[in-house]
Amino acid sequence: MALSERLPCDLISVDSVMVYRGMDIGSAKPDPETLARYPHHLIDIRDPAEPYSAAEFRTDALRLMEQSVNAGRIPLLVGGTIMYYKALCQGLGDMPSADESVRGEILAEAEQIGWPALHEQLRQVDPIAAAKIHPNNRQRIQRALEVYRLTGRPLSHYWAADGANPENELNWDSVNGAALPYNALNLALAPVKREDLHARIAKRFQIMLEQGLLDEVEQLRQRGDLNVELPSIRAVGYRQVWSYLEGEFGREEMVEKATAATRQLAKRQMTWLRSWPEINWLSADDIQLVEAAMRLISQRLQSCNPL
Repeated sequence: MALSERLPCDLISVDSVMVYRGMDIGSAKPDPETLARYPHHLIDIRDPAEPYSAAEFRTDALRLMEQSVNAGRIPLLVGGTIMYYKALCQGLGDMPSADESVRGEILAEAEQIGWPALHEQLRQVDPIAAAKIHPNNRQRIQRALEVYRLTGRPLSHYWAADGANPENELNWDSVNGAALPYNALNLALAPVKREDLHARIAKRFQIMLEQGLLDEVEQLRQRGDLNVELPSIRAVGYRQVWSYLEGEFGREEMVEKATAATRQLAKRQMTWLRSWPEINWLSADDIQLVEAAMRLISQRLQSCNPL
């Protein structure tokens, strides 16, 4: 937001939870006053019952970036869903796009024989994927069978071809296209010490609880059309609070599970970032953070537009 005050930037959110309306506290979404002052694209664009994929993000982000560049402005992508950013910059594989006809057939079969039976079908054609997918995870069973029926190849074949991690949500989407057609400057913000990161994660979740996270998730539960199989409810923090409200474990265990899941997410983010080409690290503890970022931006602008 500070950079957008110094440069003609258009802010584009790269966050797989902030896309959902009504999921504000658990996603650390900027409040309405902040968003009014610093508008962000791709926030509050979906209902939690409507999944949003990495493929859709890539399409939306490229459209917004083109509009920004055509207007003589700078697209500034900000957020922590690095899988989305990887899809944007590099694309991923050649998995087929969703096919409504095949998807409809699978859903009709599920009505007749149930999802556990479809999971068994998946195990017969793709035991690797079946081992990674819970028998009650309808969305992933559906996608895995859909890919197999469309291509004759198991979903795990595409994981191997892409060197992908099947635990990542990214690999369930069809993400195609060439590399990012822009000269991107990658800025990574992180604390210097791991123990500082863990302490901040724990404090952050406590603040969310104080702000009313339990009430926010309870409102989502009371709708009656949401469940833990949806990407929105599977989000870190929401999933653990949902389970707590369902009576699966106590409050203390909920807090432990949510903070542990957030630490694991942060670890995956750091792994992505360390392997990212041409990354520029910035310290979250640097009181001159904005100035440090501006120096990097100025250097890149000069190299792209030499006098």
